[in-house]
Amino acid sequence: MADLKKIYDQYFQDVYLFALSLSRNEQVADEITQETFFKAIKNIEQFKGNCKISVWLCQIAKNTYFSYMDKQKRFALGDRHEQASGFDIEKKFVDKAETLRIHKLLHGLDDPYKEVFMLRVFGELSFDHISQVFGKTESWARVTFHRARNKIQDLLMEEDQ
Repeated sequence: MADLKKIYDQYFQDVYLFALSLSRNEQVADEITQETFFKAIKNIEQFKGNCKISVWLCQIAKNTYFSYMDKQKRFALGDRHEQASGFDIEKKFVDKAETLRIHKLLHGLDDPYKEVFMLRVFGELSFDHISQVFGKTESWARVTFHRARNKIQDLLMEEDQ
C-alpha cells in the first residue's frame, strides 16, 4: 500500500496536468485524475513494466477522458431531444402546483428510481456521488436517473390526457 501512495504522490501532478491539457477544465481534470488513479490501483497487476508508469497512467487518463466525453455527448443529445420535444421535467418544479403533482408521482415510484431522482434533483448530487451512495457505477446512476425521469414524464402525460 505504501508503494501505491508513493506512485500517487509522485505522478499525481503529471496526470492532472495531462488531463487538464485534454479537458481545459480544472474540475473535469480533477475528476479524470481521480478516476485514473482509481482504475490504476484497481488494475495495478496489469502493469507489465514495458513502459514508464507515468506513460501507463497517462494512457489510462486519456482513455478515461475520452469515455467521459462520449458520455457527455450522449447525454447532451438526450437533453437536446427533451428540449426539442418541449418537455423538461426540471423546469416543471418552478410551478408550485406542478411541484406537488410531481412529488406525488415521485412518491409512488419504486426504489432505486425514487431515491436516485431525489438525490440528483433535490440533493443536486453528481452522478459520481450517487453511484458511490449505492455502490454502483456512474453509468448505473445515469441510466437509473434517466429511467426515473422518463417514468415521471410518462405518468404526467397520462394524467394530462
